[in-house]
Amino acid sequence: MPETPLYGGVTNRRVTIRDLQAAKDRGERWPMLTAYDYSTARVFDGAGIPVLLVGDSAANVIYGYDTTVPVTVDELVPLVRAVVRGTSRALVVADLPFGSYQASPQQALESATRFMKEGRAQAVKLEGGQRVVRQVEALVAAGIPVMAHIGLTPQSVNTLGGYRVQGRGDEGAHRLLQDAKALEHAGAFAVVLEVVPSEVAAQVTRALHVPTIGIGAGPACDAQVLVWQDMAGLRSGKPAKFVKEYAQLGDLLRDAASRFTDEVRSGVYPGPEHEYH
Repeated sequence: MPETPLYGGVTNRRVTIRDLQAAKDRGERWPMLTAYDYSTARVFDGAGIPVLLVGDSAANVIYGYDTTVPVTVDELVPLVRAVVRGTSRALVVADLPFGSYQASPQQALESATRFMKEGRAQAVKLEGGQRVVRQVEALVAAGIPVMAHIGLTPQSVNTLGGYRVQGRGDEGAHRLLQDAKALEHAGAFAVVLEVVPSEVAAQVTRALHVPTIGIGAGPACDAQVLVWQDMAGLRSGKPAKFVKEYAQLGDLLRDAASRFTDEVRSGVYPGPEHEYH
């Protein structure tokens, strides 16, 4: 009997980390998107997206901060809870924000536990390589699935010297590969590779048993993730090089708001068909 495909295949339960591993083992690629609310989570879940990330990118697209650094656990937990309510199939991953796990494995466990208990997430994500191995080990030992994140790690943008490509050169590529292997050994079920050279991402993907998830890391990764506002053309300003816009929702919403304004001002809306008698 053939295995059920990950994308759109599992319909009577949530996707699990075992499903993601099975997809890697058979060479099946899969998509991941961010989500921050009930309504869009329902849409993406219905579209068959197998993994939804409640990212600390909410700092930018929901709360309007300049970077992801200021967002807190208290600000993210309600968003996770809403996304879980809006889904029945997708694996929901909660991002651990800056300052909620770096201090110690105990701090990481306390923060992750809140996302699992209060948010009802099925996994968490954290940034960093070998420096967070102890945190990953502690979470996995406690029964919390961990998605790792290396390369360009936005929470560390101040020490990285800005939003720059990571893993260039032999030394940079070697360091990235060692980080990825250390995280896999610590028990991470997947590794996000952000803004790294395509050939380096391909090397890491071949070296790891667990899936890699690319964002600006080329086509060789096992999965691809985008912030949904970037994917749908809802962000202001010029998109990053790795972003492909599959719609222009910003233009559609502006047009709808303008038409609504015009009809209210002219008295066209509400019309007779919108009245109660």
